[in-house]
Parts: sequence; C-alpha cells; structure tokens
Amino acid sequence: MGIISVENTDRLYWLGRYTERTYTTILLFSESFDGLIDGPEDYYTDFCRRLDIPDIYPNAEDFTKHYPYDRTNPDSIVSNLMRAYDNAIVLREELGSETLSYLQLAVYAMNKAAVSDAPLIELQKVEDNLLAFWGIADDTIESENVRNIIKVGKRIERIDLYGRIQMPEKCMRREIHRLTGRIPRTNLAYNKNLLSDLAKMAELPSPDYYRIVEKTDHLLAQ
Repeated sequence: MGIISVENTDRLYWLGRYTERTYTTILLFSESFDGLIDGPEDYYTDFCRRLDIPDIYPNAEDFTKHYPYDRTNPDSIVSNLMRAYDNAIVLREELGSETLSYLQLAVYAMNKAAVSDAPLIELQKVEDNLLAFWGIADDTIESENVRNIIKVGKRIERIDLYGRIQMPEKCMRREIHRLTGRIPRTNLAYNKNLLSDLAKMAELPSPDYYRIVEKTDHLLAQ
C-alpha cells in the first residue's frame, strides 16, 4: 500500500469528502436556482433544512448571493471547496501537479461565478473541474491506497448527503456497495461491524436513511 502518515491519511480522506460536498451541493443549488429566484420566498429555507445547515439568510436573494460564495460562512459552497484545496496543497507530492491543477481551476471558476451575471455557467465549470480532478487522480496517482482513501471520503460524504436529501433508494444502495467494497482496500481503521450493518441495511426493501447516515458517521475508528 505504501506508507502514508496519519496526518496525510486524514487529509486525503477529507479531500475526498470536501470535493464531494462541493460537487453535490453545487448540483443541488443549480437545480434549485429557478425556484430560489422565482419560487416562494421561503423556498431557500427548505434547501437549508434538507442539508441540515443553519438558515442565517434574511431572504432568498441573500441566500443566492452568500450561500455559494461567502468565504466567511463555514457552510458555504466556496468554503468547502477551499477546504478541499487547502488539503490538496499539502498533498501535492501524493497527488501530483496535474491532479492539483484541476482543483486550482475549480477555485478559479468559483471566483468567476461570484462576480458573473451568469453564475450557473461558471458553477458548471467548477463541477467539470472536480470531475476532471477525480478522473486524473484515478489515472495518474500510482498509490492505490491514496486513490482509495480519497474515494472512501467521497463515498462517505455522498452517503451522508444522499441520506439528508432523500435520494432514490437505488442511488443509496449503489453508494453503500461502493463503500463496502472500497474501504477494506485502504489502511484506514474502520468498524467492521458497522460496515457489515451498512451492507445489510442496503438490501432492505426500505432502507432507514437516518440509521444509515448515523452508522456511516461512526464508521471510521476514533
């Protein structure tokens, strides 16, 4: 597997989580944009509720301006992207310059979106660069362990988000299957009993999303 320090293992895991959080929340925001602009005034409050983030916005207009782009807001899209980027900078040796460059491009596109008259176009570029980051990482990073740790973080974050926003059951099952097959291929310390429970829960006719999120949050050994 190759030796990775505890600190860098943690950074790789959170790199996976923050890139996924950025990607999925941009998708949700973009899909909800018309409703945020033209829908009921409280449309944005439902968005906050679904993602379980504080509703600190006085109105929908303020939400569309500050939720994506406010770096002082720890729950904003840009804050999560910058956390991913900060982890990646430290991991340059593990990731390689080409892989890192796509996160740099994502940050550049996010900065343009913040001042654009057509922000959804620039946000699409953020998504595209995150997809390219994952693809290049999978293709160029030699260490299978490094690749798998990033993917475990990505899957855990996706399960968490999918549970909160109530994605279709087939989507949740797919992510659990991917996680249960991936995590044993890393040097991560994890709770095997919880992983087994998740695999069983994925096969239930109506998976309990609340319990799935709860078990996923406690999967990695503390």
